[in-house]
Amino acid sequence: MDSIEHPMINQLDLITVQPCANAHNDDRRLPTVCGSSQSAWILGGHLRNSSKNFGYIQIERQSALLQWQLPAGEGDRHRGTLVQRGSERAGMAAAAGPTVRRRQLGAELRRRREEAGLSHDEVADALTSMSQPKLSRIENGRGATKVDDVKKLLSLYKCEDSDLISTLVGMARNGSQRGMWWQSYSAHINSTLGDLITLEATASSVRNYEGAFIPGLLQTPAYAREIIKKLNMRPDVNVEALVDVRMARQSALTRNEPLTLWAVIHEAAIRSGVGGPTVMAEQLSRLLDRAERPNINLQVMPIGAPAHHGMGGAFTILGFPQRQDLDVVMVDGTLSNLWVEEAVDVDVFAAKFDAIRADALGLDDSLAIITDQRDKIT
Repeated sequence: MDSIEHPMINQLDLITVQPCANAHNDDRRLPTVCGSSQSAWILGGHLRNSSKNFGYIQIERQSALLQWQLPAGEGDRHRGTLVQRGSERAGMAAAAGPTVRRRQLGAELRRRREEAGLSHDEVADALTSMSQPKLSRIENGRGATKVDDVKKLLSLYKCEDSDLISTLVGMARNGSQRGMWWQSYSAHINSTLGDLITLEATASSVRNYEGAFIPGLLQTPAYAREIIKKLNMRPDVNVEALVDVRMARQSALTRNEPLTLWAVIHEAAIRSGVGGPTVMAEQLSRLLDRAERPNINLQVMPIGAPAHHGMGGAFTILGFPQRQDLDVVMVDGTLSNLWVEEAVDVDVFAAKFDAIRADALGLDDSLAIITDQRDKIT
């Protein structure tokens, strides 16, 4: 049989793939991809639809999105033609909604199913619109979940918590959105930033500790440009696109129901020379201006402070109005950022932030340091 050769397929033994929306899985058996370091082929699933066109099969593997077009016909073995490859998984994650929220939604639906004492097969037998592979994808947060599916599952599980139902339906609805403002920048945004932007849009609060630079929600364009240029090691990065995205994110602080921001910034960031005196003076003035808003609180961690929890690194806690157990934490890393989603772990970071606030200067003293430094370099 002919093989599909592609350099992105390597050292594969068996990979499960997901059919696109225009493919129908008649016997609830997903196709798989098998292959070696140089080739791969599509097996199984008896995929077919009324037009006798098998449509597309998508495979997500690490940073690659591989898409094959299958020919019409039936049977267990089909040769496909590679028709599209995504160079970065970020765009796909963005298109399907925030991965953090998908995982949380899936985990909650799994908990409800287990509490109801139902297996995957029993759910698939009870709901004609739900196959075992589809339910598995939903519970593992792989792809957007339809609102109607969430309602049917919760009804089957006999969930009577109206607040929880409203919250989970809202998560599915938001996770399926398309055409959000940042979609036009998807080629420049990684999956973590895509998650952060989407979560900021629905969050009610942000608590942020930064030890090296000014928080992104408070940066000026000139300051952001300098930071992005230095922190991005990729030669092909579009700095201006990322500056535009960072500035657009700040609208969350001025919307009708604005985000509440409490930021603790290390004094070293206040006294740094990012971009030179003119850029820093403008940035410090921006901080003073933003601190006048009732939804923004700024504190400075002094250079001479004793050992404190901020020494562990920068992190951001996003809080949500529906339920506290939906709060998440983003922990900054050198190569990538980490999402902390388990409620017990989020509580640890919340306690950590409270301790950092207690060790930092008070609000008035913090603004005095910022003002003094701004005046020194003006």
